[in-house]
Amino acid sequence: MWVLLIMLSMVFVQFFSRNRSDEMQINYTSFRLHLANDNVREVIISDKIIVGKFVNGVTVRSGPGQEATENTFKVNIPFEDPNLIHELEQRNVEITARPLTTNWLGHLLSWFPYIFFIAFFIFIFRQMQGGQKGIFSFGKSKAKMLDGDRPKVKFSDVAGVEEAKRDLQEIVDFLKEPDKFTRFGARLPKGALLLGPPGTGKTLLARAVAGEADVPFFSISGSDFVEMFVGVGASRVRDLFEQGKKNAPCIIFIDEMDAVGRHRGAGLGGGHDEREQTLNQLLVEMDGFILIAATNRPDVLDPALLRPGRFDRHITVDRPDVRGREAILQIKSNNKPMAESVNLKTLAKLTPGMSGADLENVVNEAALLAAREDHNMVTMDDLERAKNKIVMGAERRLVLSEEERRIIAYHETGHTIIFQMIPEIYTPHSVTIISRGQALGLTYSLPDEDQYLYSKACCLGQITSLLAGQVAEQMVIGDTTNGASDDINRATDIARHMVCDWGMGGIGPLALGKKDGEVFLGREITQPRSYSDQTAAKIDNEMRQIIETCHNRAETILKDNDDLMHRMAEALLEYETLDREQINKLAANEPLEPIKTDEEMGVDNKEIPPVIEQEEILSVDKSSSAPKARPQPADPIGKDEPTGGI
Repeated sequence: MWVLLIMLSMVFVQFFSRNRSDEMQINYTSFRLHLANDNVREVIISDKIIVGKFVNGVTVRSGPGQEATENTFKVNIPFEDPNLIHELEQRNVEITARPLTTNWLGHLLSWFPYIFFIAFFIFIFRQMQGGQKGIFSFGKSKAKMLDGDRPKVKFSDVAGVEEAKRDLQEIVDFLKEPDKFTRFGARLPKGALLLGPPGTGKTLLARAVAGEADVPFFSISGSDFVEMFVGVGASRVRDLFEQGKKNAPCIIFIDEMDAVGRHRGAGLGGGHDEREQTLNQLLVEMDGFILIAATNRPDVLDPALLRPGRFDRHITVDRPDVRGREAILQIKSNNKPMAESVNLKTLAKLTPGMSGADLENVVNEAALLAAREDHNMVTMDDLERAKNKIVMGAERRLVLSEEERRIIAYHETGHTIIFQMIPEIYTPHSVTIISRGQALGLTYSLPDEDQYLYSKACCLGQITSLLAGQVAEQMVIGDTTNGASDDINRATDIARHMVCDWGMGGIGPLALGKKDGEVFLGREITQPRSYSDQTAAKIDNEMRQIIETCHNRAETILKDNDDLMHRMAEALLEYETLDREQINKLAANEPLEPIKTDEEMGVDNKEIPPVIEQEEILSVDKSSSAPKARPQPADPIGKDEPTGGI
């Protein structure tokens, strides 16, 4: 817009500058006649233009019935007239000569289109360079160097990963006191590869190493190396290590290493793509250099990256245990006003399976809740509500019919009774029929301490608890709903792992259905069977037998506790949420305390008290033969878009 305004203003000025004239324009013949009649008093000659004054004004007709007298004139000389000056002198005409004036504005206007298009293309090229500072810096590294002005991260700022800190401390000591190790003939590890799920603090650990060693720290993402033009990634690798050598000793950190370090020749597009050239250059530059990288996909990395002399040290950064979670919560809550009632040890026990980033999010969400409700300090209730919001989703107040609420109550009661009656699985911590996220009801159980190994009895108990919701529906309403779709899906998944991966079925300790090869993204596009049709039939029979046995077991337990099932379902319809203490009272056939109103409690109850806990569900760690615990809702009954059922 501003360019258009400038152009219009220049044309406007040029137009008026050219047309601003007070002299009458006459032709050369008329000029010669006036000169011959001695009617020219003076002239001003400038190149081939003559401006002059008449002795007697000339009357001209400017319109119908309008006349005007002109005393000045202007004439263009069409050719060189050698006698003109002589005649002017003979007739006593005053002669003045002026040099030719250059019309710079006109010249500028004539060149303006070219200047405009050149400036336009320069602007476009600058925008296409993605933040690079020069037109020839496309192959320069995008690594960011953390300078001394930024606050440095120390190992004391990282918690829950003590083993990883011990391994990285050696690199710090080597950078600070190399003589301590070289006198024993030891060499500095060329690289450290941090392995672990997202949010466990891999990037924070790398920054802590640089902060402890007090050396420059270059940080870059693996995806920054790869561009649409082949060769740019390799150029950026060279430039990155050139910067590192200029600032040696330093630490270079590459996040999401799997974006650039995948198996060479494993892509569908052939073996000579941009990513492969970048990796080849990275392997060359790594020799004799210190590098820290992080990834959550170690299975897709090229073996040449993992050999000794490159990434010598593989450090696993896993989710923290209960002590690590408590330490993380302590660090994350240091700069927030916490009430005296806050018990971080209890909160750590209530958050199994959470990573450091998850715990930071819990504390931040609790601070937001406290600020939203004008609290003076963050309370334990704020922390629990924040945890439940993150784990289970925001509370939804759906308008359900009484019949639907009754079905959900009995469904959740079925799960809860099985958790209460089978000793091999966790005792129930809470149950609710308040909708959260996509779930219409939730049942949660938590271990007394972190658990990493699961017995066959525990797996069968998990399947029994998952199937108990549908069994309770069948017993009470004589029919089943699609609310059990996720229960059935997860129960089938556990049964399949028991038979095919964990050797807990009748087939024996055989690994069936193993995935072979790593073609694209480190995995097979298809998953071929590694067993015969007869074995597949046996697998189906074993899984069906496990499911049927657990289904019958759930039905037997619920029939034996029919009175408890009805009392707990009625309590759920009244209270909507039952905690562990209330569940134990119902199991002991003790009365529950009546619900207190807001006036009796003396508070403005802006939200129903949250569901307290969550259940540990078995999941498979594909790199290990043992299952791991992962926090998930035990029973997301009834999805908005159900994956199974009606």
